Amino acid sequence: MNGFYNLTVAGVNRNLPICPINDNISIAAFIIFGDVELTVNCAAELLKKAPPHDIMITAEAKGIPLIHEMARQSGMNKYIVARKAPKLYMKDVETVNVKSISTAKTQTLCIGGEDAELIRGRRVLIVDDVISTGGSVFAVEELIRQVGGSIAGKMAILAEGDAITRDDIIYLEKLPLFDSNGKPL
Repeated sequence: MNGFYNLTVAGVNRNLPICPINDNISIAAFIIFGDVELTVNCAAELLKKAPPHDIMITAEAKGIPLIHEMARQSGMNKYIVARKAPKLYMKDVETVNVKSISTAKTQTLCIGGEDAELIRGRRVLIVDDVISTGGSVFAVEELIRQVGGSIAGKMAILAEGDAITRDDIIYLEKLPLFDSNGKPL
C-alpha cells in the first residue's frame, strides 16, 4: 500500500508515509530525525505545556533530537536517554523490558548508575515523539520508580491510537491508526 497522511503539528505541515505493521493495521510514520524545523517547533510547543520538572528522560532513539532541543530551549544542561542496551561506560545498570508498536521484538531499556543518581528524589519528565501503546513510556516509568524518582509528567508530540483517549499524557496532536487500505480507524 502506498499513501500518505497529511499532518500539521506545531505550525509545521508534513506528509507522513503510511506503513503496514501487520495484515490489518498501518501507521503513519512520524520521523523527526533530520527535520530541524519540526523538532524545534515541537520542542517549543511541548515546553509551553510541560509541568514543573527537575530533569527529562526519553527512550532511545527517536525522542533524542526532541529532548535535546527541549533541554536547549529551556536552559537545562542535562537530560537522560534510556538506552536499548548497556554501554561499556555504564556502571550499576538498571534495566526493564519493553514492547513497542514500532519495533518487532521485545527490547530492553537501561540507564547507568550516574543517570540513576540524577533521577533519585527528583521530578522526572518523560518525553517521546509518539505515544501509541504506551509500552516505551511504561518502561521508562518503571526505570524511574526503580531508582527512586517521581514522574512529573509524560509528554509526546503525538498520541496515536488508544493513547488519544488517555488523560495521563500531554501531547500536541492526535495521530490515527489506519486499516490495511490506508483508511483512518
